[in-house]
Order: sequence, then C-alpha cells, then structure tokens
Amino acid sequence: METLLVIPQTLLDGLTAFLAAHPLAVEWYTAFVRFLFPALAILILYRAIRSLLKIPHTPETWGQLSLPNGAPIPLTHWENILGRGRTADIQLNYPSVSRQHAALCRGEDDSWTVYDLGSKGGTTVNGKQVEGSAPVKLGDTIALGGVPLLFLPQTVAEREELEEKRRAERPAAMWPSFLWLTLFQVLACLQLITAAGQKASVAIPLAFLGLTAVMWLYAAVLRATRCVGFEMETIAFFLSTLSLAVTASSAPGSLFKQFCAIVLGLGLFLVLGVFLRDLGRVQKNRWLMAGAAIGLLGITLVLGQAKFGAVNWISIGGISFQPSEIAKICYIFAGSATLERLFRKRNLTLFIVLTGVCIGLLGLMSDFGTAAIFFVTFLVIAYLRSGDWATLSLICGGAVFGAGIILKFKPYILDRFATWGHAWEAASTTGYQQTRTMSAAASGGLLGMGGGRGWLHRVAAADTDLVFGMLCEEWGLLIAVLAVVSIITLAFFAVRACRVGRSSFYTIAACAASSLLVFQTCLNVFGSVDLLPLTGVTFPFVSNGGSAMMSAWGLLAFLKAADTRENASFAIRGGQQRRLTAEARRRTEPVQDPFGEEADDEED
Repeated sequence: METLLVIPQTLLDGLTAFLAAHPLAVEWYTAFVRFLFPALAILILYRAIRSLLKIPHTPETWGQLSLPNGAPIPLTHWENILGRGRTADIQLNYPSVSRQHAALCRGEDDSWTVYDLGSKGGTTVNGKQVEGSAPVKLGDTIALGGVPLLFLPQTVAEREELEEKRRAERPAAMWPSFLWLTLFQVLACLQLITAAGQKASVAIPLAFLGLTAVMWLYAAVLRATRCVGFEMETIAFFLSTLSLAVTASSAPGSLFKQFCAIVLGLGLFLVLGVFLRDLGRVQKNRWLMAGAAIGLLGITLVLGQAKFGAVNWISIGGISFQPSEIAKICYIFAGSATLERLFRKRNLTLFIVLTGVCIGLLGLMSDFGTAAIFFVTFLVIAYLRSGDWATLSLICGGAVFGAGIILKFKPYILDRFATWGHAWEAASTTGYQQTRTMSAAASGGLLGMGGGRGWLHRVAAADTDLVFGMLCEEWGLLIAVLAVVSIITLAFFAVRACRVGRSSFYTIAACAASSLLVFQTCLNVFGSVDLLPLTGVTFPFVSNGGSAMMSAWGLLAFLKAADTRENASFAIRGGQQRRLTAEARRRTEPVQDPFGEEADDEED
C-alpha cells in the first residue's frame, strides 16, 4: 500500500513546493475558480434538472377495456381502480357502478386479476360472480353493476404509436454533465490542495480521483446494459463531490472513510434497485424490513453511545455507525404497499404500530430530529395508503399530545429548543453554532471564500448539522442553493412519476423517500440559520458521515424505481412494452403455408 502511495505523494510534494514558492499563483487561482465553480455547477445540473422536470411521461399501456358503446379505455397501470368516482383510474359514469367498484391488477407473470371492492352492484367475469377476486384473461367480459366491459389487448397500430411517443421521450444524454462534473472535481481538488498548502494530504487527490473513476465506471457499465437515464445519479454524484470537499476542509483524515461510504452507498443503490424489480419478492420481505427497522433502532438504544445529546451511534472497532439512517430505508420499504395488499388490509393498524415503536425508540434515544422525519414520512405514506384526512388529523392530534407529555416529564428537552428564534441573544452560549453559521454564510457571499479557506469548520458539527453554512462560506450561496434545488427536483420528479407509476408500491415509496429527503434538508438548512430549531440532522448526500451517505443513496433507489421511461431505470424490468408489441403483431400476422403463401382460412 505504501508503495502505491509513493507516486501520488511525490507529485503532491512537488505541487505544494511550487505553490509555496509562488504564493501569488495561489491567490490568482482561487480568485479565478471562485467565479468558475458556480458556472460549472449550473452546467452540471441544468441537463439533469431539465430532463427530470420537462420531459413528458407518456403512460405505459398494458391493455384496454371496451365500453358497451365500443369506446376503448387504455389500462395505464399495473393496478387500476374501476369506478364512478373522480379518483378512479378507469372512470365509468354509470349509476349502477360504485365509486370504487373494482380493481384490475396485473401480475409479474402477465396474469390479470379483478378484485371486487365491496360494491353494491357486484362484479362478474364471463357471467360468473366474483367473490373477492377472480383471474381475467384477454377476451373475457368483466361486468360492473351489470355494465359489460370487454378486456382486450391494444392493436398493433396503437402499440406502435405508443412506442414512437415513448422513444421521443428518451432521457437527455448525461455525458456532457459528467464531463463538466469531472472538471469541477479536478478544479475542486486543486483548490483544496492550494488552501491546505504544506499540510495537504495525499488523501485529497486520491478521494476525488476515486470518485471520478467510480462515476465513469458506473455510467459505462449501465450504458452497456442499454440504460440511458442518469439524471438522478448526476445529482447524487454532484452532491457527493460537495461532501468530499466539505470533508477535506473539516476532517481530511476522514476522506477515505467518506469515499468508501459513497462507494458503499452506490452499491446499496444498485442492489436495492434490482431487488425492487420483482414486486412479489418485495411483498414477501416487507415485514422482514419492518423487523429490521425496529431491530436497528433497538440495538442502538441498547448499545449506542451518546453524541451531541442523542444516543444514536454505535462504535465497532473504532468505526462509528448510525443505524437509524439505514432504518429509514427499511421503514419506507415496510410502509409502502401494492394496491392488492391495500384491499386486504384497508386499515393502517399494523403500520401505525410500526411507526409508534420506531418513534418511541427514537424518543428514548433523544433523537427527536430523526423522530420528526419518521413522523412526516408516516403522514405521507398513511395518506397515500388511505386518503383519510380524519384519521390523519386524529393521529396528528395524538402526536401533539404525546409530545406535550414528553416535555412535561423531560423538561430539559424543551431547553434544547429555547434558543430557537433568539440565537443572537445567546450568541456565546446556546446560540453559538447558529450565530457562527450565519456569520460564516454571510462572509462567503454569492461566490464563497474558496474551498478550504473558511473558518466555520472549527465549530463543532460544522460538516454535519451546519454543513449548509460551510457550503455558503467556502463555495458560495449560489452553489449552496443549487444543492437545495437538486433535492427539491427529486421531489418534483416523484410527484410527476406518480401519475404514470406501474404500482402503488413504487408510487408510495418514491413519494415517501423524496418527502424524507426534502424535510431532512429543510431541518438541516433552516435549523443552521435559526429559522427552525437545530435538531441535529444531516444534509442528504452532502454532510460528512458514512451512515447518512449510504442512507441517501439507498433512498434514491426508490425514486429510480418510479421512473418508467424507456431504458431509464435499471430498477424496473425493461422491454415489456416491446414484447407486448411483438405479441400484438403475431396475433395479427396472416398464417403462412409451407410454401410461403397465405393459408386460406375457409375450408374448401
């Protein structure tokens, strides 16, 4: 290992010696790149953000229902609610049809099943009454309240037209953004070396070079498998680059650990994405994930060590780990559900119990920032699963009452939030971190002081809870705002993807993951500048911390699974639409005789 470091160390020594001999060159370089970094950040993110927000998603079509008047209605999801209500996927404006009458769901093996949702008029398949559920095949007649619907495939012309539209929505090529990001990484590495001077560690160039290599290797491997959509990964790699920059300024000794966390997070992103391709497998493991979430938090409560007032860290062999970050992934996995599962259990009892246990354990650990994140995520999942505002209002009321009880028996907790809104009045005591963060952010201005040239990193938790201030101080308000916009873009994409989602599991998981990322970002940013209480949560992808980095990449897998654009996601099975088109062509091709002539369908 030492032999491998000889060459980069020699090059680094030569560079630092040159910079020491030419101090004016350092100042000129910093002055130049301060203006260049925001421009590069815009070039990196523009294509990714525009592609995620501007390209229209043409819904996938898996079949169609023919109305009594012959009008076709396409089935654009794997799970379709049929009914008279406005929220139904297939709206049937007939008096005998209930608001949510039935559901037609597709399985992984192309099989279809119809479920009666307790309708008054009943549901039949080919005249046979449906008791709960019944299999459906192409050509069958499904009657809802006496209204017959013929279940048919799409015609060849319709499928070819759909494929043409979807090909036109091909995601934007990300290689220009990758090139700009590579330049950003090289210049940032040089900036950090110039700022460190003779104290520069060889870990700085190795970490940035390693991230660049991993980024391009990832793109090459997935491109070889015909994947073309890398917008989310571009955003994640950009934010991870900022994480390495922050770590190099505040804790250069942790650079290798942070780089390894990025690699492990990317691995988790790939493994979880591939696992999500099979909904049957996902459903079998939901409660295993629920147990994992409770187990991770329970182990932390028993074996954890207190850090910044919360018992949420486990140290093994000198390596600290925060299990609650991974528990977020397990919680969303367990809370999301397919539509078919929701029919079996309309209530949220088991999910409420899971949430109560998780938040209770977090409360015992005094990790109230993470508890708030879990609760907001619960509200998103519960609403998407039930749509019951009355129940959610009751739950929120209970949560407020529970919080009041906790504050009564543990009044010291309230003291931790007493500084909120009054940080400058306690600038030397409880408001020390917030006031220093705001001062540092103001000193950075729009362009920043230059990577590694700030002073906020000397304040406790500067590279974790206060990392937004470090971004503003060293890299400028423009780049800090772009980092926030990147997270918000992922949330907007999740909302848009819901409209064309294949399954409610993908929809719920993507919305929950994006809501978690956005809420966590808000707590971090607004808490550091005293607009919200400082709760001690990290900035996704940016804060220094291995557990938080892995969690952010894992949550991104849920968003990736919601992307239904052609070949844009490795997390969904590709080619199924093309296979349906091929089958439609075979059904309409004339039969050929052995001599290549069309066979006569009529008997002589």
